[in-house]
Amino acid sequence: MQGRRRRHPLKRMTKGDTMSTPSLSLPGGTWTLDDLTVTRFGYGAMQLAGPWVMGPPADREGALAVLREAVDLGITHIDTSDAYGPRVTNELIRQALHPYPESLHIVTKVGATRDERGGWPPARRPEDLRRQVHDNLRSLRLDVLDVVNLRLGNAEGPQPGSLAEAFETLVELRQQGLIRRLGVSNATEEQVTEAQSIAPLVCVQNMYNLAHRHDDMLVDRLAVDGVAYVPFFPLGGFTPLQSSALSAVAARLEATPMSVALAWLLQRSPNILLIPGTSSRAHLRENIAGAGLCLSPEDVAELDRISR
Repeated sequence: MQGRRRRHPLKRMTKGDTMSTPSLSLPGGTWTLDDLTVTRFGYGAMQLAGPWVMGPPADREGALAVLREAVDLGITHIDTSDAYGPRVTNELIRQALHPYPESLHIVTKVGATRDERGGWPPARRPEDLRRQVHDNLRSLRLDVLDVVNLRLGNAEGPQPGSLAEAFETLVELRQQGLIRRLGVSNATEEQVTEAQSIAPLVCVQNMYNLAHRHDDMLVDRLAVDGVAYVPFFPLGGFTPLQSSALSAVAARLEATPMSVALAWLLQRSPNILLIPGTSSRAHLRENIAGAGLCLSPEDVAELDRISR
């Protein structure tokens, strides 16, 4: 059994370090989004909002502490949206981290709003997108957004249809100097291709995990293109991953199933970036350590059977 040896190590501070907590060596290394280098292990801020991503967190100080811990641990990629809360996570990020370290890069998304019942109605008309970009700039207190994803589809997943008008609006905003780089989220493969015909993409953010691998071919294609693939709900989202194979591999490695699921994603392809979310500092550190598990070919073969 090699489970303990495979855990990602805790790296203690040495004299001269300025972080307030011991640092974990982030697994996966880095990836370059056009000319922007980020850690492959990032942080998704969605869970900092209240239940069902609505309203403020129950523990505001705890939410601020998690964001500061993420940066202290070396994470340089935070994913957010002004629709989370709405406006809650962006305001937390600003309060916790502004003025932002030069190494920190915030990725946001536009294309949907929230209704009073917690729904995600589409908002992709040009005037909607312009307003959302300015709202993100204002709530994050930024002059320019590093990366903006265009959210497509609906709560049920990607939906067919042209993205041209909406994506071209973001291209115009990029030309105006309000956005540096563009991505798409919740998109079909045809929409990804259409976006690439209009302007360069740096990332695609779709639902993808051990049990939902419908984008396998897209992940591989984007790796060839040098485009990042960022899975949302990497651990299953509101329905956590459950599988006998996942549990068996985790038991063999003396790890949690969620650690194995994150490690599998990092090993799946070098262009996959992780943005698992949590409102707990301890859970954040567990996620980082777990993602550093080294899965053997036998482990991967067993896990691959989950989606079949």
